[in-house]
Amino acid sequence: MIGLVHATANGRRRAEHLAAVWQEAHLYEESAKTSLHRAWTECDGIVLFLATGAAVRLIAPLLRDKHEDPGVVTVDDAGRFAVVLAGGHEGGANALADRVAASLGAEAVVTTASDALGVPALDSFGRDLGLRLEKGGDVAAVSAALVSGETVRLAADRRWPFGPLPENLVLAEGREEGPAIVVSDRLLKPPRPSIVYRPPSLVAGVGCSRGAAPDEILGLLRGSLEEAGLSLESVSALASVDVKADEAGLLLAAEELGVPLRLYPAEELAAREVPNPSPVVEEAVGTPSVSEAAVLLSGGELVVEKRKSANATVAVGRLPVRGKLSLVSLGPGEEGLLPPQAREALAAAELVVGLDQYVDRVRHLLRPGTRVLMPPLGDEIERARLVIDEARAGGSAALVSSGDVGVYAMASPALELLGDADDVEVSVVPGVTAAQAAASLLGSPLGHDHCSISLSDLLTPWEVIERRVRAAALGDFVVSLYNPRSRGRDWQLGKVRGMLLEHRSPENPVGIVTDAYRPTQRVALTDLGSLRVEDVDMLTVVVVGNSQTWVTGGRMVTPRGYLE
Repeated sequence: MIGLVHATANGRRRAEHLAAVWQEAHLYEESAKTSLHRAWTECDGIVLFLATGAAVRLIAPLLRDKHEDPGVVTVDDAGRFAVVLAGGHEGGANALADRVAASLGAEAVVTTASDALGVPALDSFGRDLGLRLEKGGDVAAVSAALVSGETVRLAADRRWPFGPLPENLVLAEGREEGPAIVVSDRLLKPPRPSIVYRPPSLVAGVGCSRGAAPDEILGLLRGSLEEAGLSLESVSALASVDVKADEAGLLLAAEELGVPLRLYPAEELAAREVPNPSPVVEEAVGTPSVSEAAVLLSGGELVVEKRKSANATVAVGRLPVRGKLSLVSLGPGEEGLLPPQAREALAAAELVVGLDQYVDRVRHLLRPGTRVLMPPLGDEIERARLVIDEARAGGSAALVSSGDVGVYAMASPALELLGDADDVEVSVVPGVTAAQAAASLLGSPLGHDHCSISLSDLLTPWEVIERRVRAAALGDFVVSLYNPRSRGRDWQLGKVRGMLLEHRSPENPVGIVTDAYRPTQRVALTDLGSLRVEDVDMLTVVVVGNSQTWVTGGRMVTPRGYLE
């Protein structure tokens, strides 16, 4: 939960706004001091709407341990800055400040050395991937080396989508000496100074008799892992058969480990071939294997076959690494219309792919170490393949498009290439479409039912385009025309104009917007009878109003009917 504490009328107004838009936020109504004391024990993060000096004096007596204290952000009375006061990494205050800034239109002020220098914060490195920092590591020494620009080795059993890494954090090829970051589920003793992260890469299948004690289950699991040289901290889930849903020992074992318990129907477990089936188990629960089959059904590859104790069986599997693929919308051109989620996706991408004019718009948002590839126009499938291959290799990749990536853009071919595969984590970042951007500059032409039609016949037969235009004209839709004219296609717009005139008057309003929200932006109003094809190019969106659209005050308006 995020606590919101205020002391002034301006602070209360902004706190109320965050409380309304953040589901997990709680607005405290008592005095600032009383509210803060309550929030300190109840919340994971706190936003104080106070001057920095007042906020420091209030939180100072409450600070105890950076591993336990909540992250604290303070916002000035004018709402200009969101300043991290405490718990930047461990408490999540750096991320909270960014979130506050995005919601209030403020500027986040983050002063932790790693963030200022663009290097990973080791106490939160890989947190989004579920990495756990093993106790006893040389965090201070490795962090100091990283911030100072010394070479730090990154040794990982497998590739993980860490995001872009600074130049001095290099992949290790052996057991070289020097500061190191190790990501592994194996029991090992790396050279010092080093720190070890445990990835959530293992799943434990568990079968047990009725009444099996949690200590027996956990003891068997620990022994099996130690024998295989694997870390208990990398176990991300227990898995079993669904008839064990109320098995107290199994539930307590999962609770003690702090991991979920996944349960599968016996018939699904029975469909999996395993190395050690048991007819006794099949007679008891309807499947010849619980522990091994549960590992396989969870998506794991068996690395520890079934081990037994008096009342339990355990098997362990290693889960595949799923890379990250972000399909990112950049909006029409102005940076203020770039979605906040796009900034986050770009900052997390090791590889960014897109047309040069799109990538150039966001280069300043890429973190040091980000690779960039810009196949030319026409190589759409190649662009999609590049990011998919990167994600399937365990990396993080972003494919960028202007407008909305899902509208006449790259999301469609990328998702088509992926098909049914579930080996990549995909996110689609929405954005402001070209039609929406054009409409905002024209007024409100999309106020009632509307549609978008591309006039490019490179991928769609002209006969199909004609049918869609006629249907839109017959249905009296407002129509946004994409790709209306190019050097090689100079007749289509004229043809469409004639088709629309069969159903609409020559006075029907038309908006022409070229390069929306860019320095070369042009906006013009005309009508269907006067529309000049030569005024339009591929960077133009033509918005044709319906029979009710009119122009008032120099703006196109399509009424919805509220004033009738």
